[in-house]
Amino acid sequence: MGVGVAWRGWWWGVAAKVGLTAERVVRAAADLADEVGFERLTVSAVARGFGVKDASLYSHVRGLEDLRVRVALLAAGEFADRVGEAVAGRAGRDALIAYAGAYRDFARERPGRYAATQVRVPAGAAVAAGATGPGRCAETTYAVLRGYGLQEPAATDAVRLLRATFHGFAQLEAGEGFTAARDVEASWARIVEALHVALEGWPRE
Repeated sequence: MGVGVAWRGWWWGVAAKVGLTAERVVRAAADLADEVGFERLTVSAVARGFGVKDASLYSHVRGLEDLRVRVALLAAGEFADRVGEAVAGRAGRDALIAYAGAYRDFARERPGRYAATQVRVPAGAAVAAGATGPGRCAETTYAVLRGYGLQEPAATDAVRLLRATFHGFAQLEAGEGFTAARDVEASWARIVEALHVALEGWPRE
């Protein structure tokens, strides 16, 4: 047996001992991203969390870029589940409030995962991984807007308004960018209400 084959076999044995699987590696990476920030995620840091060398992870992920994409797909799926459950059975204003709350809660509770959902996933990666999260996120957003009777191109314009508003708020809140005396929760409630008014009175083309 060659030295290279023996070395790989030894590391695969270590991986098996600690129960490494692709799913466990990706979930651990997502948890780490929530703790230290998605931009600071590394293969080495994940490996240290399992008490193994970097090489033990390479039979499960191809490298840092692959790991980040997998975390992004996992996060998109979890985000889709969160907002989907929140808006189920609701329409109009109620659906918008539920959607907005679920969006904000996910961004606050899972900051690393939320940052991962903002990453552009390579074309075909979701299909290859059998991931449906990105598509379900979009479907839920458009479903909320259908409750306001919005069709294309107004629907896409409205999606961009919601995303810009919620993402901007989440980023500022995470960075403690709100310093005025006004209560942040009160501002949030009025912002969501203002969006409801805007969607109800959306200018028609």
